[in-house]
Amino acid sequence: MKKKVTKAIFPVAGLGTRFLPATKSVPKEIMTLVDRPLIQYAIDEARAAGIKEFIFVTSRGKSALEDYFDHAPELEASLRKKGKTELLEALKATNMESGAIAYVRQNRALGLGHAVWCARRLLSNEPFAVILPDDVIAAEKPCLQQMVEAHAETGGNMVAAMEVPADKTSAYGVLDIKEDMGTVVSVKGMVEKPAAGQAPSNLAVIGRYILTPDIMSNLNKIKSGANGEVQLTDAIAQEIAASDNVYGYRFKGERYDCGSKAGFLQATVAFGLARDDLRAEFSAYLADMMSARNAAQ
Repeated sequence: MKKKVTKAIFPVAGLGTRFLPATKSVPKEIMTLVDRPLIQYAIDEARAAGIKEFIFVTSRGKSALEDYFDHAPELEASLRKKGKTELLEALKATNMESGAIAYVRQNRALGLGHAVWCARRLLSNEPFAVILPDDVIAAEKPCLQQMVEAHAETGGNMVAAMEVPADKTSAYGVLDIKEDMGTVVSVKGMVEKPAAGQAPSNLAVIGRYILTPDIMSNLNKIKSGANGEVQLTDAIAQEIAASDNVYGYRFKGERYDCGSKAGFLQATVAFGLARDDLRAEFSAYLADMMSARNAAQ
C-alpha cells in the first residue's frame, strides 16, 4: 500500500537579495501578494493537499517568519472586542497548532539539495513534498493537490512541470521525456539550464516536488563528496538511473515567479484582478493608466 504524503519541506533560508533593500529586515517569504504573505499561499496549498506537518528550512534573520505562524493573543483580543469577526477568521489561517510546524537551520547556503537534506531527521521512511514559496500558482485545484492525486496512481518521485518557450529553457531544469502520457510523463533525464538549442524538451521543472525517502539517501552520498552546492536535481537523476521512477506532472494553473520583481508585479496584478472586492476599482485604474500611456505616445 502506498504511503500518503503528509509532510512538506519549505526551503526558506535564502537572503532574497533581488528584493533588497526590503529584505534587509523582512524575510522575502513574508512579503505580501495583495494582502497575504507569499508563505501563506504555500501553506494553504499544502493544507489543501492533505499535508499535516510543515518543515521550514530557515537561516539567520527569519524570526519574523516564525512569529507569523504563532498566535497573537493581544491582536486577537482587540479584534474580538471590536467585533471584527471577519478579520479574526482571516487570522485563523495563519495560526499553526503546537507541534505541526518545525524549523531547521541551514547555516550555509549550499543549494536546494542541501536545504532539503537539512530536514532529513524530521522524516521517516515516507514520501514527502517540497514546496518553493517563490513559485506561486493560481489554480482552481491547488497544484500540490493535483500532484498528490496523480502520485497516488504512479508512486515514485514526481516534479511539477510546465511548458516554456524554447528560448526560455536555459533558465530552468528541463525534462528529458521517456514517455508522454498526457498529464503525466515518465522521465529519462533532467538537464539543468541547458544551453540554447540543447534542451531535450520544453517541459521545465518548477518548485513543487513529491519525493521518495531514497532521495535523502542520494543527498547523503552527494553531500559527502560535494565541494560546492548540493543540487536536488542530481539526487533525482540518481533515482532515474537506479529505479526509473521519476515522473513529470503538467499541472493545470498559472505559475508566477515571485522570486523576480517582474514576476511579483505580474502576480500582484493577476491576484488583485481575481479578487471580487478589488476587481472593479483596480481594473478601472489599470484601464485609465493604459489609456493615458497610449495617449502620451
